Amino acid sequence: MHNNWHTISEKKDISSDLSKALNVSNIIAHLLVARGITSYEKAKLFFRPELEKLHNPFLMKDMDSAAERIINAIAKKEKILIYGDYDVDGTTAVSMMFLFLKRFNLNVEYYIPCRYEEGYGLSSQGILFALKNQFSLIISLDCGITAVEQVHFANQHNIDVIICDHHMPLEELPEAIAILNPKQKECNYPYKDLSGCGVGFKLIQAICIKKEIPFSKIMCYLDLVAI
Repeated sequence: MHNNWHTISEKKDISSDLSKALNVSNIIAHLLVARGITSYEKAKLFFRPELEKLHNPFLMKDMDSAAERIINAIAKKEKILIYGDYDVDGTTAVSMMFLFLKRFNLNVEYYIPCRYEEGYGLSSQGILFALKNQFSLIISLDCGITAVEQVHFANQHNIDVIICDHHMPLEELPEAIAILNPKQKECNYPYKDLSGCGVGFKLIQAICIKKEIPFSKIMCYLDLVAI
């Protein structure tokens, strides 16, 4: 099988200056420029990221609504179902959100769909599980952005859905309480390539800001985000 590689046109002046500033080869400098890293300051942030530089979670569309809905659920001791995809991104996201919400002594459970019987995404079987077990809120992680019918079914049975996803949205979006996805239209969150677990972490960060919980209390989840 023959592969044709297409590379971004080289900006030789910028690459050359960056190569000298960082004391790296021209090839590395070119790869950095192709990623939009065109200065020493940007390269420093790329290679040595700092927690203080994390973006404000409330820049993400619907973040305020999502955080408020969960805070209300915490206050009312609602039953919450955390639903995630079966891959690494989904399972780390579910683990992280489960561990976080369990800190509030909530009745929280998780649901990972069967790859072979339910396929990818928010499934009808998952909604039926929530209905049968009287969950009033579903938080989907790493999936849900295309689950128009499933979310509609949940709404009909008074189950609210918060979607945390990073896949490309379709023209029609589910009628969820909140949709967190940097790739959706009119979302001002600067970094568009968060993983599903990354989106989930921003939600946790937003909840902590509203509840005045120090960031140090959620740093333990960064191991899961890093995976």
